[in-house]
Amino acid sequence: MSYKVLPELKYLPEHDWAKRDGEYVLVGVTDFAQKTLKDVVYIELPEVGETFNFKAVIGSIESVKAVAELVSPISGEVIEVNEEAVDAPEKVNQAPYETWLVKIKPSDLETDWNKLMTPEEYTIHCAED
Repeated sequence: MSYKVLPELKYLPEHDWAKRDGEYVLVGVTDFAQKTLKDVVYIELPEVGETFNFKAVIGSIESVKAVAELVSPISGEVIEVNEEAVDAPEKVNQAPYETWLVKIKPSDLETDWNKLMTPEEYTIHCAED
């Protein structure tokens, strides 16, 4: 299976990505995840204002094949959820790196950011998965 890994992102082994967006972090699922899941039909996301620790389960993504957990790559507070993705979950399949799911205001960005996988580490992880 071929899949894209973007050099400007950081990754979790659970196939979630993190992107810095000013003082916030956008979170989504990787190309590898959406290809493994196949047709995404439902996305459940946290409420704005909820807080989570690093690697906490913050939602789920359901496909015709399976249900996967959405894991937070950053500790902090959810300040926005992507309602477009909730309303049209197929966007995750169409553009996994353009379709962020939650925006988090980090509580300890540098510590958490350094725990995430680099694109190179994530590529190796996917090859072993």
